[in-house]
Amino acid sequence: MRPVKLKVGLVQQAVADNDKATNWNKSAEQVAKLAAEGCECILLQELHSTLYFCQQEDTDAFDLAEPIPGPATDFFGELAEKHNIVLVTSLFEKRGSGLYHNTAVVFDRSKEIAGKYRKMHIPDDPGFYEKFYFTPGDMGFTPIETSVGKLGVLVCWDQWYPEAARLMAMAGADLLFYPTAIGWDLTDTEEERTRQHGAWETIQRSHAVANSVPVIVANRTGFEASPVEGDPGIQFWGQSFVAGPQGEILAKAEADGETTLSVKLDMERTEQVKRIWPYFRDRRIDAYDELTKRWRD
Repeated sequence: MRPVKLKVGLVQQAVADNDKATNWNKSAEQVAKLAAEGCECILLQELHSTLYFCQQEDTDAFDLAEPIPGPATDFFGELAEKHNIVLVTSLFEKRGSGLYHNTAVVFDRSKEIAGKYRKMHIPDDPGFYEKFYFTPGDMGFTPIETSVGKLGVLVCWDQWYPEAARLMAMAGADLLFYPTAIGWDLTDTEEERTRQHGAWETIQRSHAVANSVPVIVANRTGFEASPVEGDPGIQFWGQSFVAGPQGEILAKAEADGETTLSVKLDMERTEQVKRIWPYFRDRRIDAYDELTKRWRD
């Protein structure tokens, strides 16, 4: 029986080094805190095991990846079972020699893996050289079935694509989760930083609105220096949040500082909102064929 009232939580964390054990235990402390508050479903941020290594192209960084299942899934699976929670994690997956993914792994009150999602949209921008490390996902946009509902798990750069959220919702996702690692280039002006953050929050709230489902977003915080001399590094902007099915902000973290958020969601509201705003009924699927094209030339 899925809960009508579901308490969800997220962890906003800073990362100081690549000591996985330290970072895992740090996450585990916050997960335990949220579980004690009654959270049944908890989200960790993108690539929470290590520093954000994509600020440069370095083949040695592939040593940070691990197989799934592997040590990380063993650790977090035991954590989910211990606290009787649904836990959404984000890992650097070594699928095979020379083949790596940015992969979210979900546990459902058990050590066993309930499902996974491989990041589909991969950026390649200054300071975010992810195409060097991650092969685009090949699992499609399929929600993961859990005891608290169907979870539409997407990862960071996926957040800019309405198509991804829509396909998850069309497959019955009850909630959308976005583990992210995004921040400012410190050479940008204050005005540009404000615009970037506003766009990031707005697009994800719009996924809640367009699909009438809650959206949970966990972003990292803190400054991570670039290993490349002369590069400015990244000030991750935190500001993790939970939005309701009409895009309303239910909880939001500060930009600076590690923290947790927890919100009790009324899962019946999704059905009520969809009855009032029946977007899926009115979609003109007969007229959307060209959406599968790269561009309308």
